[in-house]
Amino acid sequence: MPNIVEAASMDAIYRGQAFGAVAQALMAHNMNPRGLRTNDTLRKDEWKALDEELVKIATLRLPVARGLISRGLVYNINDGLGTTVLQYEKESDMSAAELNMDATTTGSEDRATYEIASLPLPVTHKSFRLNIRVLNASRKLGQAMDTTNVAIAMRKVAELIEDVTVNGSGTFTYGGGSLYGMANFPSRNQVTLAANWDDSAKTGAMILDDVIDMKQASLDDRHYGPWGLYVPTNYEAKLDEDFKANSDLTIRQRLEQVNNIEFVQVADKLTADNVLLVELMPETMRMVVGLQPQVVEWESHGGLQSHFKVISIMVPQPRADKDGRCGIVHLAA
Repeated sequence: MPNIVEAASMDAIYRGQAFGAVAQALMAHNMNPRGLRTNDTLRKDEWKALDEELVKIATLRLPVARGLISRGLVYNINDGLGTTVLQYEKESDMSAAELNMDATTTGSEDRATYEIASLPLPVTHKSFRLNIRVLNASRKLGQAMDTTNVAIAMRKVAELIEDVTVNGSGTFTYGGGSLYGMANFPSRNQVTLAANWDDSAKTGAMILDDVIDMKQASLDDRHYGPWGLYVPTNYEAKLDEDFKANSDLTIRQRLEQVNNIEFVQVADKLTADNVLLVELMPETMRMVVGLQPQVVEWESHGGLQSHFKVISIMVPQPRADKDGRCGIVHLAA
């Protein structure tokens, strides 16, 4: 399995408390992981082949995370490897405005208050190795570099990032913060699912009622959309059924007609029979990106063994205000 590395290890490198060729190369390049990419072992075209495979897999296996980023729901950190925790403020609301005929009337005076919160920024990575003799033999035969290993490594990294984005990371904590996903964020609104959507007795109209209830829960928490609706893979086939007898719409198409729901998307990391309605606004959900997925390299055994690592810093940041209001709604039994 891929790993989430505790940010403390990178913090040690950044403070100059870690040693060795890899640490020295990172510090010499101001913590830019491109400093671990040299042309000593791989040729330019071979690096290009690795990068192209990485981009292809990332596009396929990061549908939720990439979808959020493509909508501008992203916070970029320039020095990702040198930043272990993101600190941000939760803001409270103020009391309502007043209506009277005399502007000099003393109104209720208050102010927004703020609470500091922390988000850990762990590194997600997967390693593989390449024997220099195997590489040289393929070059002599004029064969293109085998990109199978980087494809598998990138898939493992992407799948973990996607899983954390949807479901959170379980008990991962660092720097006073926890790494939550959309489905386990404590401030999310929860709506009870009476009957699973793939139940044969569940009609399109009943599914529509569930979604309208979810939308209302968001509105009640002062989050007004637009929204994206994420469903698990076991509901994919159900959504392709007719909304009702003799209908020219599928259930999916009918749900997409609900005002301000921009899309209905299958999230394959979402647990069966769980549905998420997520407001597509930065105050509700965004991805924090400190390092886009990339491949780095170092050598061992006198240069006879090349080590590679697909590495990324991409974490979800579901958000609520200081009063706990949130635009994420979770439908589950």
